[in-house]
Amino acid sequence: MAKQKTHEKPKSKKSLSLTGELVLHNDDFNTFDFVIKSLVEICNHEPEQAEQCAMIVHYKGKCSIVTGPIAELEPMVKELNNRGLTANIE
Repeated sequence: MAKQKTHEKPKSKKSLSLTGELVLHNDDFNTFDFVIKSLVEICNHEPEQAEQCAMIVHYKGKCSIVTGPIAELEPMVKELNNRGLTANIE
């Protein structure tokens, strides 16, 4: 018996939009050390990476700090916001 080829359906636009970017925004009250510590603890950044992100946020106003599936980003953004940092998913 010959095997039939199965064709994979192309990904829909909706499934492609399930990824996003976690963006951290600048504020006037959190210290660099607190932001760096939070990025290391919550986003699993290396200290150097967290420091670079903190500098970009400070000078540019915002920085994309993590890209990935929205389901993975949501707990991170929630915890960053709980710590008083301004973050969202774009």
